[in-house]
Order: sequence, then C-alpha cells, then structure tokens
Amino acid sequence: MSESVLYVVATPIGNLADISERALKVLRSVDLIAAEDTRHTRQLLMHFTINKPLFSVHDHNEQQRVEKVISELKSGLNIALVSDAGTPLISDPGFHVVQAVRQAGFQVIPIPGPCALVTALSAAGMPTDRFCFEGFLPAKSSGRKKQLHQVEEETRTLVFYESPHRIVDSLTDMAEVLGGDRLITVAREITKTFETFYTGTLEETLVWIQSDANQQRGEFVLVVAGAPAKEDEEAAAVSAEKVLKVLLEELPVKQAAALCAKITGQKKNALYQQALALQK
Repeated sequence: MSESVLYVVATPIGNLADISERALKVLRSVDLIAAEDTRHTRQLLMHFTINKPLFSVHDHNEQQRVEKVISELKSGLNIALVSDAGTPLISDPGFHVVQAVRQAGFQVIPIPGPCALVTALSAAGMPTDRFCFEGFLPAKSSGRKKQLHQVEEETRTLVFYESPHRIVDSLTDMAEVLGGDRLITVAREITKTFETFYTGTLEETLVWIQSDANQQRGEFVLVVAGAPAKEDEEAAAVSAEKVLKVLLEELPVKQAAALCAKITGQKKNALYQQALALQK
C-alpha cells in the first residue's frame, strides 16, 4: 500500500472556533486540498493563515476528479478532502472519491469534527438511540411527498436537511403526509449568531415559521419524531381515552382534543371525533 493518504477533514458548520487542532494540523501538512467550493475553503484557510493549492470536487465534477486524486496520490502527494461545512460525504460530495481511493489501495483517514446532523440531534430533545437520516428532500412537492410516504410509518427519529427557499413547502408537505400532530424540532443556523431550536407539532411549527420571515433564513436540520410502534397503538389509544375523559370534565371538546394530542402524540382530528363520541 502506498504511503500517500487521503484525509477526510470535517470543518466548522458556522462557528470557526469549532475546528479541531488535528484538522488544522492536517490542513497545514497536506500537499493539496480537494474542496467542494474553492472560494469558500480559501476563506477558511486564510482565516487560519494556511496557504495550500486547491482544486474543486463537487457534485457536478466528482467522478471526473477521481482520476486526478488517484494520480496525485500515486505521485506521492497527500490530499485533504473538505466540503463547504461539516463532514464530507454527509449530504455532501466525496463518496465516489473515497470509494475509488480505497479501491486503489490508498489509505483514507477521517479527521472527525462538526456535523450538522449529529449537532442537531444532540440538542433536539428527540430519541437518539435509533434514527434515520434522509438528507435533503426532493425539490418538487410530488417527489417530497413520495419520499415522506416511504418513511411515514418509520418508528425511528427522522432527520432531514432543508434550505431556506424550501423550508415552508417542506413543512407543509410533512404536515400533510406525516400528520399535523407529529412533533418536530427545527434547528436553524446551528453554531451561528442566530442559532434557533424550536419544538412543536408540525402544525404549530408551520404557523410559527410562516409568521416570522427571519426564521425562514439560513440552513435547517429538521428532527421529526418517529411514528408510534404498531404494538403500542392499542395501548396508546387506551391511554388517550383515559386522558380525554379527564380533560372533558373541565374543558370543551376542541380544547380537550388539542391538549390530549399534545400529551399523547395521537392525531388531533381523531381525538376530536373520539371526544364527541365520549360526550354522547
């Protein structure tokens, strides 16, 4: 095996102070840096007074760049692979390069660090023992709904990335497919000045984000509660009925159903109908 190495280097997702000492050491020691956007990475390197040759590896040229990466490694050079922010390959370019480098017999060494997915999960208040990362949803509503239908019964916590110009449309489709009562935590501008974490039902979250244009800016991680396990549905229904009966002693039907939905995670419309039946 050749001594040349491809380093997969995680870089900050917002706050430059999050870069690791090891990442800086590697970026200063390699011969070349393969960057998703050379302009963006050059600013990062300038901040830390690092001057290294850059070449681009992005979604539109990655497969063509594989040959260059292998050639440079064969010539004895060490290369660092970075994305615009966070850990390369996680909804970012790099898979084809890493796969080819390993197949060619060169060592690939990860330099761990920031990752929006993990950072959001750590503070979202959702179960993290099992989760399902879906990356970016399709740009068109029909594609989004198709992908959401594929995971609507998934019991693991669901994690998505989303961009500012599609956040409202995506939340709208999520509410329609997954149900407006499904809990979600929206993590926005993580590690940056206007970092925001908001938790509520999809219905509540959609109202919140539509009412404040400032909350529609930046990059988003959406952490959505998984669907109730099938075996738990009967028990949950019994629990919901008990809660409803107590609430109906003090509250009108609509309020009782809405509050019961928040407490139990059941769908509000179904609870409303159940409450009407209980009253009769």
